[in-house]
Amino acid sequence: MDLFTIENLLTLMMLTLLQAVLGFDNLLYISLESQRVEKSKQAKLRKLGIGLAVVLRLVLLFALMKLISYFQNPFFAFNWQGVAEGHFNVHSLIVLLGGVFIMYTAMKEIWHMLSLEDTMHEKSQPQSFNKVLTMVVIMNLVFSFDSILSAMALTDSYVVMAVAILISSALMIWMADSVAEFLQKNRMYEVLGLFVLFIVGIMLISEGGHMAHLKFFNLPITAMSKTTFYFILSILVIVEIVQSKYSKKLSRLKMEEHQD
Repeated sequence: MDLFTIENLLTLMMLTLLQAVLGFDNLLYISLESQRVEKSKQAKLRKLGIGLAVVLRLVLLFALMKLISYFQNPFFAFNWQGVAEGHFNVHSLIVLLGGVFIMYTAMKEIWHMLSLEDTMHEKSQPQSFNKVLTMVVIMNLVFSFDSILSAMALTDSYVVMAVAILISSALMIWMADSVAEFLQKNRMYEVLGLFVLFIVGIMLISEGGHMAHLKFFNLPITAMSKTTFYFILSILVIVEIVQSKYSKKLSRLKMEEHQD
């Protein structure tokens, strides 16, 4: 019943908005990954992947509230004087490895796009449904760490955070098919999406490095802020739109020249 206090309702609205904003890159990843399986199974994979991740996210939320100190306490450190140093905990390692994997995935897909033969081969042989589903769930959990820790900074009510997660996840399920359909109809934006994922990987690596107090040649790693990320995203979208319009204009002018 504590959920229905004015304070908790306002917090719930803020958390739902926060979860939705932070879940954008997660939704983009799921939409791109779902294209690896047979077309008839893509919608099922998106919904099932998000649904399973919701359950695991609620479990993760409960575990973090009980075991937060274990995730934050350093358990490994190195100090190469004047070259590199860092102090790692479970949280920083998960974020770092998640960032590395996302960058690897984005670059691999971009490389395949540059090779027509590889792209055709990839499309003719869909990957295992269970394999892609497993990767979607795992990466969803990696994305979950930041959103859950951000939520814990606003409230200590498990019920409020759980409801916010359920609402935002329902929005993701509702939007997943629309985002995937848009990417399939506008293939040029798929390249944009992969570069956005690449930047997400950089953001996670910088965040994990900042949490681990990583330094190279006495220069500390600084976390990329969400503001910077969305600014870069906006610039990429604007460039893509302008370039698309300019390419269509050039094509139209060439057709008119040939007709003349």
